[in-house]
Amino acid sequence: MKKMALHWKIIIGMALGVLWALLSSTMGWSQFTINWIDPFGTIFINLLKLIAVPLVLFSIISGVANIGEPSSLGRMGGKTLGIYLLTTIMAISLGLLLVNMIAPGKLIDEQSRIDNRISYEIWADSEGLEIKDGVNYLKDPEFFERAQEISELSKTELQDAAVADKMKTVNNRKEATPLQPLVDIVPSNFFYSLSNNGLMLQIIFFALFFGVCLLFIPSEKSAPVLKLVDGINEVFLKMVDVVMQAAPFFVFALLAGVVSKMAGDDIGKVVEIFKGLSWYSLTVLIGLLLMIFVVYPIILKFFVKKIPYTGFFKSMSPAQTLAFSTSSSAATLPVTMECVEQNLGVNKKISSFVLPIGATVNMDGTSLYQAVAVIFLAQMHMIDLTIGQQITVVLTATLASIGSAAVPSAGLVMLIIVLNSVGLNPAWIAIIFPVDRILDMFRTVVNVTGDATVCSIIADGENMLEYREHENPTETFDLDS
Repeated sequence: MKKMALHWKIIIGMALGVLWALLSSTMGWSQFTINWIDPFGTIFINLLKLIAVPLVLFSIISGVANIGEPSSLGRMGGKTLGIYLLTTIMAISLGLLLVNMIAPGKLIDEQSRIDNRISYEIWADSEGLEIKDGVNYLKDPEFFERAQEISELSKTELQDAAVADKMKTVNNRKEATPLQPLVDIVPSNFFYSLSNNGLMLQIIFFALFFGVCLLFIPSEKSAPVLKLVDGINEVFLKMVDVVMQAAPFFVFALLAGVVSKMAGDDIGKVVEIFKGLSWYSLTVLIGLLLMIFVVYPIILKFFVKKIPYTGFFKSMSPAQTLAFSTSSSAATLPVTMECVEQNLGVNKKISSFVLPIGATVNMDGTSLYQAVAVIFLAQMHMIDLTIGQQITVVLTATLASIGSAAVPSAGLVMLIIVLNSVGLNPAWIAIIFPVDRILDMFRTVVNVTGDATVCSIIADGENMLEYREHENPTETFDLDS
């Protein structure tokens, strides 16, 4: 077992966790699993988050301060954000293409879709919204009594505590000014930001600011600070190594808890949940798997020819399996950085700059899922979104992904914003909520794989630039070529 690769140990732990959950569900031990096994999974995520925040802080400071020239930082930052934006738009476009081709919402029986349509019209009427397609079932005498019944049901749509809580978060955002996201990036109390994983952008801002300022002070004064930062960074990397030694056991506990909470003492619950949302789940999964195994490898093949297809996945497998288990890009970040640096050979000063930003702003899997979810919910309510509305989905989902926290199920909050942007009922997230946790695991794998892909591209570009400058120091080059 000692010679077995870590990612295989984690996969075995995941499989045993699911098997244990199914066995405990059959034997009526689910409460035991939730009380005595699942907490170890929570401890694992907490340990990774504990390491992630200071690791991001010191890694970015070290990476920025070691870049050398402020102009290099600006070039690398622009390329990083540009490629992250491009992959996000590609993911959303792929999601829209698949959901329009498969049309999972139209595969639901017609009577249910008619009831859904009536429910939508009741909501639109209460919100004072115009129904643009001109069809109105509320005016049809045949559906009048059914409309009254559904009207009573629609009043209870937001009673689900989880949905109501996310609605409250979005409503708070609505009251903010247009530049509030920019204001939120700049912390008023840095130590408060350190205490909240949801404020990772503020930590990144401080780290960038601190690192840039180190570039502008004399080297004899910055050197002791850099030495301290590098030393602390090494300590946190060692903490990652220590925690990962126990990862297979922790992952076993995590998966056992997730499945036990879904199934309880009845395995049939899980089957029923996925049966009802099977086509939606399948569409999302196809899109996510295409991103992982087709889109990213093609991008790598085009930009970074030296990384082989199988070599990339072998190098990133520990981070990918951990991302699947934790459903958190932030919690996986320490392992992602280790894989990219040690297995893909990316320079630490590049990975420490690109990856923390990616874990916060690059949410390709989340964006793809939002695009599929919005169109699916519209289809099952017999609403045909126009090309203009679908373009609005692309733009809103792209912007929403930047503000999406790198924590489990944060995409649901962003989905509410996207639904609002095209005049759909945000309470509909309750429909897809049952399968969100499982799909979130796959989304996080996409997010982490996307971060590593972009990091490899940036590293290859920087290496090529350094090589050209070394070979031809007097020659100038187009940095975008």
